Amino acid sequence: ALMMNSEESKWDGTISPDEFHKGALAFAEKWKKVCLVHNHVLPNWSWVSCLNPPFLNSHEVDGYLSLEKMCIMRSDKIDDEKVGYAVEEMPNCLESEDCNDPARLVQEASQEEHYYDFHIVYSSSYRIPVLYFRGYNSDGQTLMLDQIERDLPSRSVEVLTESKWTFITQQEHPYLNRLWYTLHPCGTNELMKLLLSNTSLSEDKVGTECYIISWLSVVSQVVGLRMPLQMAAVHHE
Repeated sequence: ALMMNSEESKWDGTISPDEFHKGALAFAEKWKKVCLVHNHVLPNWSWVSCLNPPFLNSHEVDGYLSLEKMCIMRSDKIDDEKVGYAVEEMPNCLESEDCNDPARLVQEASQEEHYYDFHIVYSSSYRIPVLYFRGYNSDGQTLMLDQIERDLPSRSVEVLTESKWTFITQQEHPYLNRLWYTLHPCGTNELMKLLLSNTSLSEDKVGTECYIISWLSVVSQVVGLRMPLQMAAVHHE
């Protein structure tokens, strides 16, 4: 079970490197199974093994979870009335090959494909999972934060704005040594204590898997990551 000192009520909301590793592998397997059974067309999470850099001790996790190239159709939140107005303004344009239909151009511009890579990395400082992510267009050009924010569903923006436990920042990826965006883990342990306060964590695999699922169910809302609804019920089976 998750480390909880002598009493469950004293658990500080963190997990050990070994618990993270076990929970991450169980989570990835469940994700794959759920997507297969329920025909979800989503990339799978996979474990990326890495040799520990010399400055890390032997107790650190030797890898991270990775989900690559999640496609998100960019939405510029174009008002439907404006699109409708453009069509009404030039009613015959749709039949002309030489006509630059403003409605069509607007729709094409608002449907640009963006891709995202998500990595779940264990933080030895906070003793919790941390989500790192980056976005890029079909040409491989990295997206800036303002572009990423436009990709987020309105609900995600609200959660991020109102959130007291995290915010988006840019940090060096612990394993790739490149700047990625990340959700700061400052209040994650308190969030996890709240989420799992009434959950039975009697079995090791169930406990660690439940931790990752519960954590991602909240984090995914912040970054607009699609998560199968069936995942949330997995640990009740």
